[in-house]
Amino acid sequence: MIKDYQVKAPNRLWVADITYLGNRENPAYLSLITDAYSKKIVGYDVSDSLASTSSLKALKSALKKEKIEELIHHSDRGLQYCSDDYQKVLNQYNIRCSMTQESDPYQNAIAERINGILKQECDIDKFNVNLQCRKKLVADVIKIYNEKRPHFSNHFLTPKQIHTQQELVPKLYKRKSDTVGKTVPLD
Repeated sequence: MIKDYQVKAPNRLWVADITYLGNRENPAYLSLITDAYSKKIVGYDVSDSLASTSSLKALKSALKKEKIEELIHHSDRGLQYCSDDYQKVLNQYNIRCSMTQESDPYQNAIAERINGILKQECDIDKFNVNLQCRKKLVADVIKIYNEKRPHFSNHFLTPKQIHTQQELVPKLYKRKSDTVGKTVPLD
């Protein structure tokens, strides 16, 4: 559904994903809902389980904070997003559901990029801490990410800054492996 879809305002397209944090002694999973226009993380939850309840908490926290209309929710085909409870909330808010074909991470590139930023730049998965400490760490990192970290594709604005604007055309760049000359968002 979102192929070739150009987002021109916040809260028109949300991307969702789950990423693994921690280690065998202290496993944790971060469920994220990110606005595709601004790259702002609008909802999240940290859990020690992959159950759909964590993804649902992330979605509900985003819905509490953000004003939506004509929203598309895009994710992979994980069981959490296909669950009856999750789909029920999407339907309740008239949110259109879009999912990747098979399990191609490039079809959910923005969500995967945000996971990478949080892990590589902020090291949220490196610390061997218990779940409560990890929740606090993630909350602090997401606040810094949303309010302080500029994005190249956001015209060097932070997610929070661009989230209040509309009609900024995202910067598009060619990938190295792109031989056809198509452009894709870099950040």
